[in-house]
Amino acid sequence: MNKRQFLKTTSAIVSGTLLSHFAKAADQKEPVAHETNWAGNLRYHADHLYAPHTVAEVQETVRNCASLRALGSRHSFNTIADSLTNQISLVHLDSMEVDTKSQTVTVGAGVRYGTLAPWLDAKGFAVHNLASLPHITVAGAIATATHGSGVKNGNLSTAVRALEIVTADGEIHHVTRESDPDHFHGAVVGLGALGIVTKVTLAVQPRFDMTQIVYRDLSTAQLEHNLEAIMSAGYSVSLFTNWQNNRIAQVWIKNRVANGEKTTIAPEFYGAKAATRNMHPIETNSAENCTEQMGVPGPWYERMPHFKMNFTPSNGAELQTEYFVPRNRGYEAIRAVETLRDKITPHLLITELRSIAADDLWMSMAYQRDSLAIHFTWKQETPEVMALLPQIEEKLAPFGPRPHWAKLFTIPPSRLKSLYPKHDDFASLVNDHDPKGKFRNEFVNHNIFGA
Repeated sequence: MNKRQFLKTTSAIVSGTLLSHFAKAADQKEPVAHETNWAGNLRYHADHLYAPHTVAEVQETVRNCASLRALGSRHSFNTIADSLTNQISLVHLDSMEVDTKSQTVTVGAGVRYGTLAPWLDAKGFAVHNLASLPHITVAGAIATATHGSGVKNGNLSTAVRALEIVTADGEIHHVTRESDPDHFHGAVVGLGALGIVTKVTLAVQPRFDMTQIVYRDLSTAQLEHNLEAIMSAGYSVSLFTNWQNNRIAQVWIKNRVANGEKTTIAPEFYGAKAATRNMHPIETNSAENCTEQMGVPGPWYERMPHFKMNFTPSNGAELQTEYFVPRNRGYEAIRAVETLRDKITPHLLITELRSIAADDLWMSMAYQRDSLAIHFTWKQETPEVMALLPQIEEKLAPFGPRPHWAKLFTIPPSRLKSLYPKHDDFASLVNDHDPKGKFRNEFVNHNIFGA
């Protein structure tokens, strides 16, 4: 099998635990070609991985390469960041600058949320939302509409106010919400196809404290009439299930509080019981690497993510899949997936259900609809998981499921096109910015231009 054939599949290489891969990616000063992704299920194919130290060096690299893809924190589970020739890491672009007057922060494309958040908090500011993991880069997260949660919270991309992009000719382009609103809504969730993002400007707000409370054993039947109320019970709410026994194993509720205020924990929540200790979403795992619970107040950046920055994220070696459906049909979608429970559970580590507010970003999974995200963290059993995905996608088909761009899915390009009203406008925008396809790869060609 040659490189191109291999890249067109999502076949995996299982090589050690997640911690070893993450530590290697985080600690090395100069990224190395042919490393694996975050979970170790994919080895990148590019023979050259560039790591420029300045924007000028990024421009030079772009001019000198006929084909190039940006590589972030390697947290994608599919080939969206892969290339058969050249990749570029922005790890050295790590500047951070707050503008107190405009209430924004501008960061280099190599900055991770886990680095930005405590620095920003110390200056009295916060961002509105964070993903469950703080280990991901700002630029990579917004390019794929990575999200966080909350019925009133847009995904991480909705905080973007401006982008600095090096386009195919090596020139710097600034895209802002104010100066170019039409292209802005197409460029933010750009899937790496418009150019190399070198800086991102985000809206910020005054810093705040949060608490986190966990409840156990919620009947899934409670979701039929109470899904909206349950998902609205906090600033951010997550439900965890293994799909068995009509049961939501855990409900994580994160709320904003006044500085230092400890939350009174109600003993029950829709019949679920308050946890008496810190929990991991996978109940057999230690909660040591999870952010503090039990109503203990702390900074926003130490409560919104599920996992601490300096600990092993999530479970370890794993695969991930996620589908976004309209939240007003969320209960139906949950029950549809549940019919496959005996096929799903043997290969599953945990499923998380979250809410994301609608937005106007063309290729966002929450484009113009309030969404429920159905997330699967799988055991690293690639053949079995890939065989299951078409069955799950068939069950979700009546609900127009939009898959997370950086996770595993098998929905064909023609179907993807029908799920995004601005698909053709995005394809035209890509062609305008990159007429020769310098920033395309097999993933983009297949999923955006393959319909």
